[in-house]
Amino acid sequence: MPLALEGFRILDMSRWLPGPFCTMVLADMGAEVIKVQSPTDPMGMLPDQTKQQAYDFVSRNKKSLTLNLKSPEARGIFLKLATQADVIVEAFRPGVTKRLGVDYETVSALNPRIIYCSITGFGQYGPYRDIPGHDPNYISIGGAAGITGDQQGNPVIIRAALGDIGSALHAIIGILCALMARGNTGKGQYVDISMTDSVLPFLSVSLLRYLMEGFIPKRGWPSTTINAWRTKDGKYVSTGLIEPYFWERFCRALGREDLIPHQRAKGDKLHEVYSAIEEAFLTKTRDEWFQIMKDADTCVSPILELDEVVDNPQLLSRDMFPEYDHPTEGKVRQLGTPIKLSETPATFRNFAPIAGQHTDEILQGLGYTGPQIEELRNSGVI
Repeated sequence: MPLALEGFRILDMSRWLPGPFCTMVLADMGAEVIKVQSPTDPMGMLPDQTKQQAYDFVSRNKKSLTLNLKSPEARGIFLKLATQADVIVEAFRPGVTKRLGVDYETVSALNPRIIYCSITGFGQYGPYRDIPGHDPNYISIGGAAGITGDQQGNPVIIRAALGDIGSALHAIIGILCALMARGNTGKGQYVDISMTDSVLPFLSVSLLRYLMEGFIPKRGWPSTTINAWRTKDGKYVSTGLIEPYFWERFCRALGREDLIPHQRAKGDKLHEVYSAIEEAFLTKTRDEWFQIMKDADTCVSPILELDEVVDNPQLLSRDMFPEYDHPTEGKVRQLGTPIKLSETPATFRNFAPIAGQHTDEILQGLGYTGPQIEELRNSGVI
């Protein structure tokens, strides 16, 4: 059975996380993804490439072509490929692809059906357009760090890559929407994705309340409903007790029915209720509390460390850490896909390629002969 995106060709010039994660999902769904890497790409020159290849799940199901895009010959090769492609993904800083001669305007003049997606820190326009950054910078300007703090009210940098993965997911959506639009119009288009923009949807609840009421959440303010609580064994559980009925079930399971009327306590009463919950959780272990609260049908979960995450029965049942046989590394676990399709599910077809592994194959497909390819290699074009 054909895969969902079988027959689509994608050229991926991106590095680091957002672009490669975006194209990993598209490759898992059947698209032919060609990683266009520099011959001196540091991501392709790690000391143990075999181990990197085995565990680099964001590069699985892809091919690798090395091109020195600073050379006219390499640009020519890329543009030939671009005429046969459906999608291009890049994550250079704004203006770089223009200088290299592989920008949207140049490519779309040759291939009006191309979908060209740029993922950048702040987007293609605005006063921050040319400022460099990484995920901590984007979640700071996007507000996520501003609403997350310790008990003293200090901002905390979230170690989950909200800007990186958020932009990857928005890029996927943008690309698929553009492909659907092309099916109706016959024309491609430009997809402009900002990592900072992509943080904002994660703040939807806080933004809605601010826009409606002007409310700004106070970092570090004690919450009895949404919190992390230390347990007897030094581990933690989280609570998400939004609805009154979940709060009521929680209080009964905690053995503190007297707290039921005080879900929205304020002032001194808030601190009193907080301390009561804090003390109660210290009487049992994390896993004991999870079982009790699960039986009570309320919103309490264990806070897992990474070694527990990868062996969690719920996540394993969803095939989120599948195991594959690698020719030299043996059994290798990777991240699975959260998108479960009933008729055209994502598939694992091959491990990440070694840098330049498919260069000859791809060039031969463009009509280059063996001697021509060797000449390109000797001159540093590939």
